[in-house]
Amino acid sequence: MAQNQPSEDSRYDILQNNRGDILIILSQRNGGPENPLFIYDGSQYALLYRSHESTVYFDDIAPEARTPLKSVSSMKIVEIENDDVVREYSVPVRLVKNVKALM
Repeated sequence: MAQNQPSEDSRYDILQNNRGDILIILSQRNGGPENPLFIYDGSQYALLYRSHESTVYFDDIAPEARTPLKSVSSMKIVEIENDDVVREYSVPVRLVKNVKALM
């Protein structure tokens, strides 16, 4: 569906299957997630809170990915390193009015 590759550290892919399920693939982060939450407002920006010490900032989300991201209540996150899956987990989606206000 959409892809962003500004640098290897912030690379992510957003995919959607025929059922409408969302999968986000991103580079591995240190430490595992603790009560992760994906926060989105329908814009080009989003936040993935992984833990108190780890938040992933998404910018430049492609326009074609924005409506599907707003349409799900949860998604799957897959973290990779050198094309190998390091971990995968489900994340609830919380819609807010303005993600940038939380940054």
